[in-house]
Amino acid sequence: MKLIEPDPNRVKDLGLLSQRDNDLFPFPSSPEEWMSYALSAEQVAHFKDHGYLKGVRILNDRQIGQLGEELEEMVDPNHTGKEFFYEYHSNESENAEKVLFHALGAWRVRPAFHDLLWNPAFLMPAYQLLGSDFRLFHDQLFSKPAKHGGVVAWHQDYSYWTWTTPMSHLTCWIGLDNATTENGCMYYVPGSHNWGLLDKKPIAGDMDAIRDSLTSEQVKQFDNKIPVEVKRGEASFHHPLLMHGSYENRSERRRRATLINVFADGVVSNRKDGGTHAPGAQGYPSIPAGEAMGGTYYPLLFEAQRELHELTSELPHIDRV
Repeated sequence: MKLIEPDPNRVKDLGLLSQRDNDLFPFPSSPEEWMSYALSAEQVAHFKDHGYLKGVRILNDRQIGQLGEELEEMVDPNHTGKEFFYEYHSNESENAEKVLFHALGAWRVRPAFHDLLWNPAFLMPAYQLLGSDFRLFHDQLFSKPAKHGGVVAWHQDYSYWTWTTPMSHLTCWIGLDNATTENGCMYYVPGSHNWGLLDKKPIAGDMDAIRDSLTSEQVKQFDNKIPVEVKRGEASFHHPLLMHGSYENRSERRRRATLINVFADGVVSNRKDGGTHAPGAQGYPSIPAGEAMGGTYYPLLFEAQRELHELTSELPHIDRV
């Protein structure tokens, strides 16, 4: 497997490159080629009804290998480029027996994670499930080591993102290892995207803290949560209000994942008090309140009319199922 060699002459902050920079993720040259990545109407309808879609193939073995190699570099807190992360936690749980590596901003630090944002196998499904041209919000890394990997407590993504409005966001969770119930895969509460916005809880705190914010009817639904097992290279997509979390990794296998968080083009900044109420806001490029989220560090990733032309009207998406 040939990996991408670092270029000592390249810009250090890859976020300054608002386009793909290598051939790891081949880009379609015609609308017809784009259609090979399209979800079916049934898949889009499942997302609309349940708030999630799992088992979407995003990566091949070469791509997984490159991303995995770069992730191993970035887990080392002494790696080059660490200053470009919006957040970086060697262990967000602060418990040595329950390790949760979590970082935001890998696309600015390593080339494969940068170009992953322009992977057509991600872009096409994301457009269909969001129903709009969209921009990058941020990416994330998660790693749970074997035997003592920590939890990601139950939460709704948008509870951390209210400094952007309106709510028109989407999360893509991509497995870099097989994720199972044994090594700490995600769990979803189907239909919980219809609950409305609930209280924000610590991401690495008490796993079930959110129960205190639920009605008796929501608790019944919560107790019917489902595991979201995915194979390495597969993705699950979920709604910004879908309740989700993941349990400890007590297995002999690590569990690594990367996430891409996007929002519709036209979402605006809702920062208050300098944005200090937002998680890691001091690390995010600041957009004044009321202005559209955009610019270098919130690049436009997909424009349907430019890529799909007349096929745009034929494509199943969230507003047409």
